[in-house]
Amino acid sequence: MQLKINGKQMDLGDALRTHISDKLEDINEKYFNRAIEAIVTMSPEGQAFTKTHISIRVGKDIMVMSDAVEADHYGSFDSAAEKVAKQLRRYKKRLRDHHERLEDEDVEKMMQAQNYVIAAELTEKEEEVPESAIVAEMATNIQVMSVSEAVMRLDLSGENAMLFRNPQHEGLNMIYRRPDGNIGWIDPDGNALPSSVKAVNG
Repeated sequence: MQLKINGKQMDLGDALRTHISDKLEDINEKYFNRAIEAIVTMSPEGQAFTKTHISIRVGKDIMVMSDAVEADHYGSFDSAAEKVAKQLRRYKKRLRDHHERLEDEDVEKMMQAQNYVIAAELTEKEEEVPESAIVAEMATNIQVMSVSEAVMRLDLSGENAMLFRNPQHEGLNMIYRRPDGNIGWIDPDGNALPSSVKAVNG
């Protein structure tokens, strides 16, 4: 597993870097043992706290991410690492059972798309997002997966929404986090199955 440890506006020191490396290797060996890359970024939060962001790639387009804010460096990392371990523990069996299928997905079935990041704030006079408000543009893949697999990936990544192709009809579907804690599932008109908007227990 490739590991990158970044300190933004702070010196992490050799002891902390060794602690981070050892703990992530232990988590990887215990729960999955196929992680490709892990990135740990630590930065000051306010005047007395440390924020840790962990991102681990455990397969093709499968990311596990977590964040934590604590009063000290070690506590911040350990809290974020425990969240990662909890997610991997929850999906350990499914990730291992489906590893070969997830890694060998038919690339031809993937849809290519552009992923844009748009500035959040507009002036009161702007009715549409101006072209200059696009602050990032990236290529992304829209993969074929079942609803339950999409829910797993959404949960692991910590993202708020995910677009995917449903293998039952090859149409586009979306799942998203609802304010009530459940996960919404949108199956648009035009797909082979009846149009629906469902709630899946999260």
